[in-house]
Order: sequence, then C-alpha cells, then structure tokens
Amino acid sequence: MKKILLSLSFSVLSICAMAQDSSSLPGRAFGSGVTTGDLLPVSKIESAMGDKKTAEMKITGEVVEVCKKKGCWMTLKTPTGEAMRITFKDYGFFMPMDIVGKKVALDGIAKKQTISVETLRHYAEDAHKSAAEVAKITAPKKELAFEAKGVVILD
Repeated sequence: MKKILLSLSFSVLSICAMAQDSSSLPGRAFGSGVTTGDLLPVSKIESAMGDKKTAEMKITGEVVEVCKKKGCWMTLKTPTGEAMRITFKDYGFFMPMDIVGKKVALDGIAKKQTISVETLRHYAEDAHKSAAEVAKITAPKKELAFEAKGVVILD
C-alpha cells in the first residue's frame, strides 16, 4: 500500500511540475520560437529598457529588410523611420529572405550599442549596396539592436 501511495504521489507531483503554460505563438518558428505573453511593440523597447544597456524581452514588429546573402540578419520598422537590426543568437538559425512586410515576434535581448564603421560597411555589403554607398560610411552609429534566440513569423 505504501508503494502505491508513494507512486501515486510521485506521479501527481510530476504532472504538476510539468504543467507549465509555455504555449507557443502560432506561425513559422525559428530558433527556440516565442511563447505567448508580454509581447511589446518595437515602439516600446527603449521605454521598457530605461537606463539599462541590455534587457531580455519579447517584441513584435514589421520586417523591413533581410540579409540577401543567407538571411543572417533582418531589420524591423521603428516609429522614427530608422530600422532596428536583428541578429540571431550564435548564428544558430537564419530567416527566409522573402518575409519583408511580414509581422514577426521575437524573444531575446534588446541592446543599446555603438556599431563600428567596419561593421556598418559589412552590413551595407550584405545588403548589396553600391561601392559608393559603402564608401560614404565614415562614422560609427549608436543604435538599438536585438539578438533573437527565437522568432515566429506571425500568420
């Protein structure tokens, strides 16, 4: 009888421990995907970060551009008109190159950073900008960026 009660108790505790609400958002998922809840629009990222240089969060936004080489980065539309760069954790996944204009949800880390001239030129080359446009990049740029560990293209 003790073995039966012990087994039954263990089973109930196991079920309770595993019954977490981790439902994923519907759509095509990349990386670790994105679970439901607490999604911020791109326009609210800076206010949610406050004085922090980095902050974990889930965001939504519209894709403006995707790396034309292999989908290794993308940019999202912001209210200021300047696109926000999205990279993917450890280059662990890439995005399809035909998702411009689509709405996406991302889970990862927002960062306030300064991008070097060398990196800005690399990004411009990835985007197939002309040599003249690449040569015009002469100063580093402060920007808000996001490193995604999961992305969902929303339906």
